Amino acid sequence: MDVRHLAARAVARVGALRTRIRRIERREKVAFGRWIENTNNLLHLSILLITPVLIAGVTLISNSVSTLSFLLFPPLASGSYTLFSDPEGRYASPVKFVVALTVGALCGLVAVGFAGWAYGPTGTAVVHPSAAALAIFLAGVTTWALDVEAPSAFSTALLTLVTGDVNPEEYVVSIFFASFVIAIAFTVWREQFYERRAEYLYGTVRGDDHVLVPMRGETATQTAFFAARLAAAHSAGKVVLLDVLPPTPADESDANSGAEGEADADLDAETDASVERLESCAHKLRTQLGVPVEIAVARGDPLTATTEAAANTNSDLVVTPYEEDRGLLSDYIRGLFGGSYDTVAFRSTGETYRWRRILVLVSRPGDAAHAMIDFATRLAGKTGSVSVTTCITSEVERRPAESKLANLVETADGNIETRVARADVTGFIASNAATYDLVVLGSSGDRSPASRFIAPPTFERIREIDCDVAVFDRGH
Repeated sequence: MDVRHLAARAVARVGALRTRIRRIERREKVAFGRWIENTNNLLHLSILLITPVLIAGVTLISNSVSTLSFLLFPPLASGSYTLFSDPEGRYASPVKFVVALTVGALCGLVAVGFAGWAYGPTGTAVVHPSAAALAIFLAGVTTWALDVEAPSAFSTALLTLVTGDVNPEEYVVSIFFASFVIAIAFTVWREQFYERRAEYLYGTVRGDDHVLVPMRGETATQTAFFAARLAAAHSAGKVVLLDVLPPTPADESDANSGAEGEADADLDAETDASVERLESCAHKLRTQLGVPVEIAVARGDPLTATTEAAANTNSDLVVTPYEEDRGLLSDYIRGLFGGSYDTVAFRSTGETYRWRRILVLVSRPGDAAHAMIDFATRLAGKTGSVSVTTCITSEVERRPAESKLANLVETADGNIETRVARADVTGFIASNAATYDLVVLGSSGDRSPASRFIAPPTFERIREIDCDVAVFDRGH
């Protein structure tokens, strides 16, 4: 084996290794993107990355200014955690944060003055119990009266009593300026990133506007209108109607050229009929919804042809009629659900072409939940309503469930309500479906096969309900 052959093999191996590494990097990047779409994960990551930087900045300043006390840091660290861990909560006001810490320090300063007046000069390490009690009492009364109650106010009130070599007055001023800096950083983070996180993080809010619709079955037209309303909500929205015809018969070595020409004519007629049917539906979508519509006709295996069409038309969402085979999802839907593209299987129960009252069932936070809410608000528009609901089994789950729903819907626009129902999800849907035009729920694609075997997905257990159903699967 010569040197050139060995070098070629080495180069090929290096190229294959580089391709594998890039593939892993892309997969990990996608996985991280979906992980960070969970608001709780985003908040924890923000705390881990931002709070240490802020405290390091204050530490740098304190090291260069001898009059600043290290006792600044405990209340600032705890207060910063309170701000960033719950940016929409009770204590998430930058103004209250600064005022609470400063008022607490002032109350401690009053207690220091009282101790000096009542007991005379004492060592810096000695704190009279009455002074500590007075500081806490004043902090509680003052923050209550000013409606700026915060846990960190009580820590600054006590720490003012033990400022060491730093004068208590200087400590109060230091608390004000340090808390002011952190409040500014928090305000910028919340307004420029956290409240706009849907623009940066949630894939369906930025995409899923090129929609491919396989025109299959009796409800293809209703499915096309459903997809068109999703696409019309985005200015760059577009719909592609796809019809997949049976594969062309294999060429036969037949001397009868006339029979061969007749077969070609039949294929052309079949294609022309398909194009005419698609164009008729496309004309309705263009005139009634004003959304750009293209048509495509392919031959071959339906699943393969659909995936190739999605790639060729630059589609990022597939909306297909719901199909079952002997009571289970058809192989075609299963293939799409396990594929690369976001997919909605739409089950129509009538001639509905407008969905104004929409029920979204979510079980856990994440990218799929955000996508379903995004789709629901697109369909409902400005005049419709969306009810985002989760079901619990016991009252102890209610508060976490309410917090979860609040995090999910706060970035969405439109008329949205949240509901926490203490009920079985199947029974809840059966009892409430008649009051809605559409139920949106997930495909349970993130559950293991064993879990789905023990408890079938919800959409397989709600076959007899009086409204349309959209089952969403996040692409991989």
